[in-house]
Amino acid sequence: MPKQRTRKSAAKRFKVTSGGKVLHRSHKIRHLRSKKTRRQLRSLLQMKEVKGTLKSKVKRMLGVK
Repeated sequence: MPKQRTRKSAAKRFKVTSGGKVLHRSHKIRHLRSKKTRRQLRSLLQMKEVKGTLKSKVKRMLGVK
């Protein structure tokens, strides 16, 4: 059986915590920031959790069981 390879594109975008949560950076923060409130921008800087079936797909791409 061949070695399992990590998908590098996924490794750059997602992070798996020791507890098994999958985190990703928020979208909607790259441009048009002047329209958004300070509170909104602060919350967008934090990493969000991936939920649902996408979580298991991302874990498989990263080679995490």
